[in-house]
Amino acid sequence: MITVEDWALIRRLHLAEGESMRSIAARLGISRNTVAKAVSAEGPPVYVRAPQDSGIKAVEPAIRALLKENPRMPATVVAERVGWTGSPAWFRENVARIRPEYAPPDPADRISYEPGEQAQCDLWFPEARIPVGSGKPKILPVLVMVSSHSRFIMARMIPSRTTGDLLAGMWELLGGLGAVPRRLIWDNETGIGRRNSFAAGVAAFAGVLATKIVQVKPYDPESKGVVERANGFLETSFLPGRSFASPEDFNAQLGQWLPKANARLVRRTGARPTDLLAADKAAMLALPPVPPVTGFAARIRLPRDYYVRVVSNDYSVHPQAIGRFVEITADLDTIRISLDGRTVGDHARSWGTGLTITDPDHVDAARTLRKAFQNPAPAPDTAGLRDLADYDRAFGIDLDDGQVA
Repeated sequence: MITVEDWALIRRLHLAEGESMRSIAARLGISRNTVAKAVSAEGPPVYVRAPQDSGIKAVEPAIRALLKENPRMPATVVAERVGWTGSPAWFRENVARIRPEYAPPDPADRISYEPGEQAQCDLWFPEARIPVGSGKPKILPVLVMVSSHSRFIMARMIPSRTTGDLLAGMWELLGGLGAVPRRLIWDNETGIGRRNSFAAGVAAFAGVLATKIVQVKPYDPESKGVVERANGFLETSFLPGRSFASPEDFNAQLGQWLPKANARLVRRTGARPTDLLAADKAAMLALPPVPPVTGFAARIRLPRDYYVRVVSNDYSVHPQAIGRFVEITADLDTIRISLDGRTVGDHARSWGTGLTITDPDHVDAARTLRKAFQNPAPAPDTAGLRDLADYDRAFGIDLDDGQVA
């Protein structure tokens, strides 16, 4: 097939300039039959691809049957069920075209938030691996809380996503804020609970704060979109270009950066979070006079190896408490073990896992006690000592009635 330009040239040379078809064919290097067809054609040549039936048409009835039964079935599963062997991208495109006929749309309304109404909570897992003492660097969770009205961001890295650490982190952030929102919005985080069945201690925490913890239903990201956007903001604006020597260093850098973040202009509200915070806090609840119970607490009998386990790490205890019940309390920073109100163990909390933290004084005390146990003191020698009853009889003393005979 000749090009449109060649067709136009052939017609001009033959019809306008009278050049023969033989010479035109020789000039362009094509056959005379091609030149003749171009002269007799009414328009330029057009390539028309012969229509072919798509492979999708053959499996489309099966696709529709599967989507009618389960509109949310992933395209990869649909392809496996119908035996599709062609292009995966082409198959996904056609499933996306068909799916809306069986899966009704789920529109999301824009939500406005009243001052003091709620704070949205979530865990952000930055990709940076944080050194944790002698353990391997690890990815640690960051508790993020955002006041929905003012968009004021609060955040802190915590050692784990256990219930005690989540409650301790929330209490620390709310204490720094100086007020309590009327609702705390969470997803189905295991440490908070599942399907509105709260983990142990969560309901008591909310009761002391006089607030309400609400867990949103699955597949409803709009209900906590404010904190999700804050997570993305932290990911793109705080994290790049930074390195961290420890969790404390991470929290220190984050604490220096957050005031700048809260002074930014938020497009959705048209104001800065710091400017709206006063009205937001005025509508919140006051902090409780008594702090809620947070962190880790347990009561165990101290074993012979005088170590207790707290969140996957072992901490030493003074061996004088072996065999007796000790009270263990832990917050985000410290581990304390007490016996009858007296401290028998005090450690900085380790953020690693599977570690053993030992106080040298406890090892020295254990060595002393072990030596005393293995080398008991000899019994006193009673040979040659007279029975005191002999003296009573000699002096006529009768102790039965308390009088001298």
